[in-house]
Amino acid sequence: MATMVDVARRAGVSVATVSHVLNETRPVRPDTRKSVLEAIDELGYTHNTLARSLVTSRTRSIGLAVSAISNPYFTEILQGVEAGALEAGYSLLIADPHDDPAHERKVVQLLHERRVDGMIVAPSAEPAALVEYVTKREVPTVFLDRLVGDAYDQVCAESTGPVRQLVEHLADLGHTRIGLVAGLPGLSTTTERVAGYREGLRSRGLPFAPELLAGGNSEAEGAEDATRHLLAAPEPPTAVITANNVMTIGALKALGELGIRVPHDIALACFDDFSWADLFSPRLTAISQPSREIGAAAVDLLLDRLRTPDRPPRTVRLPCTFIHRTSCGCGE
Repeated sequence: MATMVDVARRAGVSVATVSHVLNETRPVRPDTRKSVLEAIDELGYTHNTLARSLVTSRTRSIGLAVSAISNPYFTEILQGVEAGALEAGYSLLIADPHDDPAHERKVVQLLHERRVDGMIVAPSAEPAALVEYVTKREVPTVFLDRLVGDAYDQVCAESTGPVRQLVEHLADLGHTRIGLVAGLPGLSTTTERVAGYREGLRSRGLPFAPELLAGGNSEAEGAEDATRHLLAAPEPPTAVITANNVMTIGALKALGELGIRVPHDIALACFDDFSWADLFSPRLTAISQPSREIGAAAVDLLLDRLRTPDRPPRTVRLPCTFIHRTSCGCGE
């Protein structure tokens, strides 16, 4: 098995130079770095990351705690995190907190005990125990998608403005009774999207009607029940907005079972685009979040925190895109 000494001999450099190339502990001239990397490839040398971590107290690994990994939105975020981590030379340890505060706290502790250099976490609706854990132990952490406060690094998409845009679009099509299937209470995304809904109504001079706001708990089954509740109102909505892609599935199921056609009988628009939204009939008008960019931005924030532990915390918000299709009632 090739050793670092063998690599140094083949590249014609010192062992210290090989170490600097592998560990990125000191700048190395590009041509020297190229020679070392070529020698590593020719000899099939494998760096002992465990030994390195014992010396540097760094494992070059990142813990990622994201619920509902099967959700296409979080799957794309995961791809962004993975690509950013890999490019920076970090491995990824992944856990699913299941949006449960107690399990979330346990998962984060387990990741921490595996000596990850830092964590990226999509917090639950009750993240107090999680926040307390990473704060007390000074674990470098970036909160993803859902915000916990300006004292922490966090990254998410804009939520309020895009939902307002959906409401305004539906109102401009003549709808005055617009319903919202909202997400899980306690999530910053839910709070912001409800705020956007109310802002959109105000901007078009429409009153807020409590019976047109129903909670879907960010789940398909909850959205199915919420949609049925909205349509059972004495004056049901003529248009509905769903606040995430999973709830869109539940709303569509409820509408189909009730024999209500989209967009002939009711208009539908959703927050969160997903890869097959363009394949539905009708095609879904949606707000598209920059999922992979969110994941990549979270890695950048975390690496910046590792490099500069004392810098002020930052909140990064990325813009969304309005995808205009036909479920809102517009023609092609």
